[in-house]
Amino acid sequence: MVTPAGKRQAVVHLCKVHGVSQRRACDVLQIDRSTVRYLSRRGDDLELRDAIKRVSRERRRFGCRRIHVMIVREGFEVNHKKVRRIYREEKIQGRRRGGRKRALGTRKPMVLPHGPNQRWSLDFASDALTDGRRFRILAVVDDFSRENLVLVADTSLSGHRVARELDKVIAERGMPKTIVSDNGTEFTSMAILKWVQETDVDWHYIASCCPAVVCLQTMRGGKPQQNGFIESFNGKLRDECLNETLFGTLRDAHKTLEEWQEDYNWRRPHSALGNLTPMEFLQRKAMDKMAA
Repeated sequence: MVTPAGKRQAVVHLCKVHGVSQRRACDVLQIDRSTVRYLSRRGDDLELRDAIKRVSRERRRFGCRRIHVMIVREGFEVNHKKVRRIYREEKIQGRRRGGRKRALGTRKPMVLPHGPNQRWSLDFASDALTDGRRFRILAVVDDFSRENLVLVADTSLSGHRVARELDKVIAERGMPKTIVSDNGTEFTSMAILKWVQETDVDWHYIASCCPAVVCLQTMRGGKPQQNGFIESFNGKLRDECLNETLFGTLRDAHKTLEEWQEDYNWRRPHSALGNLTPMEFLQRKAMDKMAA
């Protein structure tokens, strides 16, 4: 009997079971009668409730704040407090994933690029099909706009395949100034080293944890925050797509990842971009540049 609704239910139960008056039930339970007789004049907000439940079903890993952003983008004029109240009343809170270790001490943030195509970040993610076969996913992100440039899955992704995928993106968007990656074997292979030499791209490897291999850069190492943009993207990819989907075949994975990539770039709001999508952010920057 913590909430007013719980107190009203207790009074109704006491009156029905023991046949006492409402006044007597309130005296026994030490509840004010005005609480029991109160009739809410608040609207039911059926349309808003349906919209919140629909967004929560479509994007099961979205929390209250991001659902509020999606609701406002659909045209609802509502503040975050009302969305949070309905969110709690409908009991649609998503379960929090397991905790992770957090580094102690201070962290030096990465310097944000001042325009698109200045710095790309690369990394791999992995998952498994329903029959147990493992596959890997190559992800490439533009650090300025957070746009996902490449999201390709296959059972094997060698250095030659990485170079080919980068060539495809460069043919459409142009050459980046810098590419950031860890020291994985695919990114330090002879194929990538040859590709870097031919394209003259500044390929930056994050610092290795082991001082003995920093200069060689042949072992995977470093801390996640040293490549934070792609690590953040991989977290969203795993939480909102990989952990929510079962892949029967590699073709299913290709189709799902293609749809999720389009949704991420065009429809999913990004809090670091002022709750704009990556494509909206690029369009706004282009308009500001033209106005200046």
